[in-house]
Amino acid sequence: MKKMILISTLLFNAMVFAQDGPKIEFKDKDNTIDYGKVTKEEDSGLRVFEFTNTGNQPLLIKDVKSSCGCTVPSFSKEPIMPGKTGKIEVKYNMNPGPIRKTITVESNAVNVDEGRVALKIKGEVYVKPVENLLEKKTKSPMMQ
Repeated sequence: MKKMILISTLLFNAMVFAQDGPKIEFKDKDNTIDYGKVTKEEDSGLRVFEFTNTGNQPLLIKDVKSSCGCTVPSFSKEPIMPGKTGKIEVKYNMNPGPIRKTITVESNAVNVDEGRVALKIKGEVYVKPVENLLEKKTKSPMMQ
């Protein structure tokens, strides 16, 4: 009898905690994209966060906000059907210095707190050294 009660309780709990609805799962580890060390001249600053709706109802991305104006997110307002993937594009303006920005995604996903997910970008933009041709000529072996 005790086993039946235990099994019934476990099954009931499994049904209660199994959430129906859309679920968002991002491809990137820790929801973070690392730019690494890049230069403005060699990198456009565009990155893509890919996600999948692992739930059983359409996923709606309601809004995507950046922590500052130097990072511009864009996304599709079309529903993402169960099992399908979507993307959020993020364009950083490539100002020299460290990159540490947060992008907040608001959705109808049931597997994240209030449907919100924090995405992060990190890295460092450095200025490519300019080669001074005049200085290079004065250091020529013939001039010594």
